[in-house]
Amino acid sequence: MKILIAPQAFKGSISAVDTAAAMREGALRVLPDAEVSAVAVADGGDGTLETLVEGSGGEIHNIEVTGPLGERRSAEWGAMGDGATAVIEMARTSGLALVPDEKRNPLITTTFGLGEAIIHAMNAGYRRFIIGIGGSATNDAGAGMAQALGVRLLDETGQELEFGGAALSRLNHIDMSGLDETVRSCEFLVACDVNNPLTGPTGASAIYGPQKGATSEMIERLDAALLHFAEVVKHDIGVEINDVPGSGAAGGLGGGLIAFTNGKLRAGVDIVLDTVRLDDYLPGCNLVITGEGSMDHSTIYNKAPVGVAERAKRLGIPVVGISGSLGAGFQDVHEYGIDALAAITPGPMTLDEASERAAELISNATEQALRFMKAGSQVFGRG
Repeated sequence: MKILIAPQAFKGSISAVDTAAAMREGALRVLPDAEVSAVAVADGGDGTLETLVEGSGGEIHNIEVTGPLGERRSAEWGAMGDGATAVIEMARTSGLALVPDEKRNPLITTTFGLGEAIIHAMNAGYRRFIIGIGGSATNDAGAGMAQALGVRLLDETGQELEFGGAALSRLNHIDMSGLDETVRSCEFLVACDVNNPLTGPTGASAIYGPQKGATSEMIERLDAALLHFAEVVKHDIGVEINDVPGSGAAGGLGGGLIAFTNGKLRAGVDIVLDTVRLDDYLPGCNLVITGEGSMDHSTIYNKAPVGVAERAKRLGIPVVGISGSLGAGFQDVHEYGIDALAAITPGPMTLDEASERAAELISNATEQALRFMKAGSQVFGRG
């Protein structure tokens, strides 16, 4: 019997690595002679940095960067154990959670800190980047990031543009001569789970601007500024970004990463599963066990358990999901490759208690799921 365990973190309770260890312990109580492999996974969103770093034996670096409002603040980036891959979540440098509600203003917020984090990682010798771009406070199309990397964004008088999305309306020329040469030798994989274009009614400003503090008047200004930015990018760099699916992600950062770093936009879960080499573990498996903190209808949208299940199903492998809770529409995951689900709580319990006992509960739930399967195989095996 060969089993692969591939869960993501139970957010707020237990890491993906510790979840995998707890599942493995439960599985071996039922099948002590089984060959059980464990790999921690993530979906490219919050927690991906810790999962990839911890799972590969890497380390997290604490740095100081420019925050979304231009303030100096602490941030982190992750160095994977391969010695080549850096993991950066832009939310930690330029995220919406870093800006108080009353100060949210995408006219002025910047991605400069993201560029600084990239420089820190390049200076440490890293040349492969995984960039998670969810949760941004910005609408500057990565202009601030580009400036941090040495690109000059100039107005008609030759002066450098100030931070923020509004300033892009005055962009006259992009000077790439100062771009850090190291950038050209790096690979940038961008975890992007939306297909919005840069501008228009489904673009960055119209769809995501309101949650960042944009009024209807500001949305019009920002959308026009991004369109102008895209035109200058096309003229000066020769890269078309306006209508590229995903270019509108994170206030246009998707487009900026394409333009300035030759970034490749992909679903976050695919980037992670490829990085941890999930497909290498699957051949010959009899069962895959995955899981996350809560499974409901939203799990089918590029979440790690479904990503794992879809790859397992290519080889006809059954998949069991272990979850902290089962929410509305959880049954939908059955259509996406997860054959059966088990919740970890055996009875009424507060969230705090469940979190404190997460490892124990996950291990026990995995054990019981396998006991059901073992009993079922005996029953159905009798024909």
